[in-house]
Amino acid sequence: MSTTDNAPTHRAKPLGNAARAARGDGRAGSRDAGRKPTTTIIVTAILAIVAVYFLVPVYWVVINATKSTEDLFGTSGFWFGETFQLWENLQSVLTANGGIFPRWALNSILYSGVGSVLATYFAVAAGYALAKYRFRGRGLVYGLVLGGVLVPGTAVALPLFFLFSSIGITNTYWAVLIPSLVSPFGLFLASIYAGAAVPDEMLEAGRLDGVNEIGLFHRLALPQLTPAIVTILLFQFIAIWNNYMLPLVMLADEKLYPITLGLDNWRAQTDRLPEFYQLTTGGALLSVIPLAILILVLQRFWRGGLTEGSVKG
Repeated sequence: MSTTDNAPTHRAKPLGNAARAARGDGRAGSRDAGRKPTTTIIVTAILAIVAVYFLVPVYWVVINATKSTEDLFGTSGFWFGETFQLWENLQSVLTANGGIFPRWALNSILYSGVGSVLATYFAVAAGYALAKYRFRGRGLVYGLVLGGVLVPGTAVALPLFFLFSSIGITNTYWAVLIPSLVSPFGLFLASIYAGAAVPDEMLEAGRLDGVNEIGLFHRLALPQLTPAIVTILLFQFIAIWNNYMLPLVMLADEKLYPITLGLDNWRAQTDRLPEFYQLTTGGALLSVIPLAILILVLQRFWRGGLTEGSVKG
């Protein structure tokens, strides 16, 4: 009887000790990691500095796009001048050189829109194939993709010029569009995301239902890859929109210029024609608007991707 009476006591001791140890070393109850006031203040301060770093140039462009030539050089760059002539400056931008700026804007939309959509589709399709299929040479292809991520675009601009010159497509839309269809970073990102977001069980279930491989990609995989698609699309659109080196090497006709090359052409004339300062500043302001709209429209897809797969408690 004594052995039986003492058994619960012996079993209860380790449990009590474990509970006290857990409470003592902080492994039980609420956790304060990442929620300390000091950590919150530091992270907030860093984010504020980063935000200021990116927003100050935009603020400068907005302020100085409202000024005349005299106010641009005679007043502070971070506050309004004596006269507010934003609309006059923008009208001058749209009508200068026979209305060439709208042509540049359409060229940029063509290069960025068509290039980013096709490049995103190709990158997602290739990344999905690398992530979900096993084939000979897969490791080599993956290594080439990583190598492509490390090579800057400026390094291949001149070889591409000689290649396109030999087939006669320099100084055409194709000379800028064709290189824009390749996105090594997008392919790499898509392969990583597809490997994590597209379960093999779902694909097997689709195959059992008689869906072919193309249908699996379009009907099952693509909806799961929406956050990656939006990220690749936005990165590629911005990269093409801001691309300067490739159009500079490939294009000689001013009517084929994108906004970046056109604004630089105006800036080069400011030494002898000071009024081109207003044209360059106003054009820079207009060139930011499409990017801002695109980010605002696409950000909801990121929020949806972050909450995708969450479990309600």
